[in-house]
Amino acid sequence: MYRTGSYKTGRTVHIVDGCRTPFLRARGKPGPFRASDLAVAAGRALLVRQPFQPEELDEVVLGCVIPGPDETNIARLVSLRLGCGKHVPAWTVQRNCGSGMQALDTAATNIACGRSDLVLAGGAEAMSRAPVLVNEAMLNILGEWNRSQSIAKRISLLARLRPAHFRPVVGLLHGLTDPIVGLSMGQTAENLAHRFQISRERMDAYAMESHRRLACAQDEKRLAEIVAIYADEGTFFDHDEGVRRDTTMSALARLQPAFDRPFGLITAGNSAQVSDGAAWMILASDEAVEKYRLPVLGSIIDCAWVGLDPGQMGLGPVHAISQILNRQQLGARDIDYWEINEAFAAQVLACLEAWQSSEYCRVELGLDAPPAAIDPDRLNVDGGAVAIGHPVGTSGARIVLHLLSIMARNNARRGMASLCIGGGQGGAMLIQRFEGVAGGI
Repeated sequence: MYRTGSYKTGRTVHIVDGCRTPFLRARGKPGPFRASDLAVAAGRALLVRQPFQPEELDEVVLGCVIPGPDETNIARLVSLRLGCGKHVPAWTVQRNCGSGMQALDTAATNIACGRSDLVLAGGAEAMSRAPVLVNEAMLNILGEWNRSQSIAKRISLLARLRPAHFRPVVGLLHGLTDPIVGLSMGQTAENLAHRFQISRERMDAYAMESHRRLACAQDEKRLAEIVAIYADEGTFFDHDEGVRRDTTMSALARLQPAFDRPFGLITAGNSAQVSDGAAWMILASDEAVEKYRLPVLGSIIDCAWVGLDPGQMGLGPVHAISQILNRQQLGARDIDYWEINEAFAAQVLACLEAWQSSEYCRVELGLDAPPAAIDPDRLNVDGGAVAIGHPVGTSGARIVLHLLSIMARNNARRGMASLCIGGGQGGAMLIQRFEGVAGGI
């Protein structure tokens, strides 16, 4: 298990502002924005309202899993487009679903140890634009074509082509499959459903509640962190598109298993949606806060990264949260609000079951007894990725950003954001607001 230290021995890491784009549902074709376009749109809206110039940032850190071929080191590309200038370094981090949170952790670490004072950090992803590749057989023919010197040779290569050569390789499907255990992320969720005896009806009920909570949050305008974005032809997007207000249990029950046919329980309806989106936060030291008279919305207190069996990757939040609580000498009741990314309804439900399992806590976490239960009314209170969507490089930043908003709205002190990570990892981040802090994102 890989362990990271907390920030308690370094300088305070303040969260001063943040925003995100709406999450746009993938519709079977490339969406209107590249990942860099989404990051620029959100970044411009965020930076234009700051009392400092973009060139005064110490660095830009962006999480992204599948940038396009013309987005190499996407963080640097976005930084330059945002007007940060050539002297501001920018770099991209990748930890699968934890990439956005990894960017925040990296920025916070640099501030805590004194290497930076003011950092723009977040995540961006355009899953709808994941590459579609040629297969290896076609690649070999293309290689011979490029090396051939005669027309006769090229004609012979054309004669060798068969329908199988034109079978595409869908990059997204390969990216969402673990090459070590040979399971898709959905199949790992099936493992958890079987292990903890989570019924299809319970998963569907959880999914339906996620949509209900998001619809309520939209109606009550509780998603103030979203900024509208505009496509080249003038079309604008100002809300998360994944919400299904007319979802019913009977409609969810009619959906076929997506990953383990015909006997599986995981469907498109109780899984996170494939989507596009970007989220940013500005982190600052005490010195930067004082220099620019920045508001302090909260602080990042600790972050943990853990490893576990890739076939059980959905339980990563249980391990990461446990590590932070132990390190900070806190109990579950000391956390006011929770965000656990909804990769799958079964995955979140399995985390809650494991959290309350005496055997799991003793064998896997080394605890004498299960911690206090997580109150469902304080978990993902405005819906989660089942309804909102899960742009993999972005979600880690989104859940921290929105958790801070929830805490401000309810005058809460501590919040925990966590998510499972493909490949068998988990991440968690503890954030805190202090007495006298007013307002929020």
